[in-house]
Amino acid sequence: MTDLNWLETAFVVFLLICVLVGTLPVINTGLQFLSLPLHAFRNHYAKAAPYHPRVAVLIPAWNEGLVIGPAIERLLQLEYPADRLRVFVVDDASTDDTPDIVNAKAAAYPGRVVHLRREVGGEGKAHTLNHGLDIVLADEWTEAVLIMDADVIFARDSLRKLTRHLADEKVGAVTAYIAEGSRDRNYLTRFIAIEYVIGQLSARRTQNVGGAIACLAGGAQLHSRANLEAIGGRIPTGTLAEDTMTTFESQLKGRRMVFEPHAVVYAEEPRTVDSLWKQRLRWARGNVQLTSIYRKLWFRPSRVHNLGSIPFGLAWFTILLLPAFMILAAAGMLTLLILHSEIADFVFRFMWISAACIYLFSMLYAVQLDPRIGRQSWREALMFPGLGALILMAIALFPWLFERGLAELGFALTDRTRFIWAVIFYLWGPISMLGIWLARAVERLPGGRFFAGLLLYVCGYGSLLCAITVDSYIKEWRRADASWIKTEKIGRVDS
Repeated sequence: MTDLNWLETAFVVFLLICVLVGTLPVINTGLQFLSLPLHAFRNHYAKAAPYHPRVAVLIPAWNEGLVIGPAIERLLQLEYPADRLRVFVVDDASTDDTPDIVNAKAAAYPGRVVHLRREVGGEGKAHTLNHGLDIVLADEWTEAVLIMDADVIFARDSLRKLTRHLADEKVGAVTAYIAEGSRDRNYLTRFIAIEYVIGQLSARRTQNVGGAIACLAGGAQLHSRANLEAIGGRIPTGTLAEDTMTTFESQLKGRRMVFEPHAVVYAEEPRTVDSLWKQRLRWARGNVQLTSIYRKLWFRPSRVHNLGSIPFGLAWFTILLLPAFMILAAAGMLTLLILHSEIADFVFRFMWISAACIYLFSMLYAVQLDPRIGRQSWREALMFPGLGALILMAIALFPWLFERGLAELGFALTDRTRFIWAVIFYLWGPISMLGIWLARAVERLPGGRFFAGLLLYVCGYGSLLCAITVDSYIKEWRRADASWIKTEKIGRVDS
């Protein structure tokens, strides 16, 4: 009997550990925002100085006729010395009017705008960029290279805020804050705006503090010539996350990466769940690929870089394995419910009360980092975890409200119904991911966009990212086609 009790206790402890591990993403979010104030003291501004290197701007373009013109015009209007800025559009065999527009700009601004045509394209963004790098790095004039997307619009002071960090020779590249800038916003672009505040203004500031950047934003990354030459003068190919791999390779060569939160670049983001899914699936699959490529790097500290540090590794894997953590926590809670419902109830309340505190703290902190987004997307900030998660937080905080509400609706809480409700509550994470898959499926149907949006508000934006990550696992396991799929842009940025 004693042995049985010991084994039972050990199993309960094991389940509690599973639940605790499953909540690592929530804990990591809390730690991220708690460490955020350190950016006021540990940053790169002390070593930054006014600096205006000769910058070659590389814009990969395939059928970008709707957006390329305004992007070039805004670049030429930047608060930057005109004789130290040249724009190179790498035309990846476009079949629309992109060549005509770029040639017109080149004629209007001779020597400042250059059209580089690839007659055979379709190999992906990295190959297109490498075509341009071969040309601009062959010219001694180039001291720095700005890689950007064709649809983004730079704030007028953004480039000089980026270049000031290159005054420090130890800095290899600087990345900007990509802000959602569509003029005709919908519920999804507002969710994305909040995600970018959390994932960039917050997370990348924290990465600045830790000394390791996960990814230079593909839409705005400024490299010193020395940094590009150190990694072979080319953007790595063979992965769907060329920007992240470039970031890793640069840091492995001993160069520092810096996130500049005050250099703002406005981008057009997807307006449907399906288009966002395709974009983020590419990103997620790229991260899965890189996790394997750099498998000897994780949790191995180095004097050369901080990519192998424990905090960076935990941050990376809590995002990469978020669905697995969610399922692990749910499985642990369900097993506890079956074996010891009293313990399960305590753990449930503790877990969701903690989640509520972290959510309130982090979201209130996040929205003030970009007040414009805070004003425009306050509903999405409130509903970011989803209505289902908010209800669970309320039940954990005020369980008597749930019981009283059911009683007033005429539902008696018997042991059986308590168990059924508990199962639903404990499995909400996996259930919410299935709800997101359903949202993508119904979106294509007549009136489906309304129901897709409704499901997103109920299930939460985090569940959407989890569902996409699960899909990336499946696609990589099945070795599905990994061709680079372009995100369609139509010029909706409010410039």
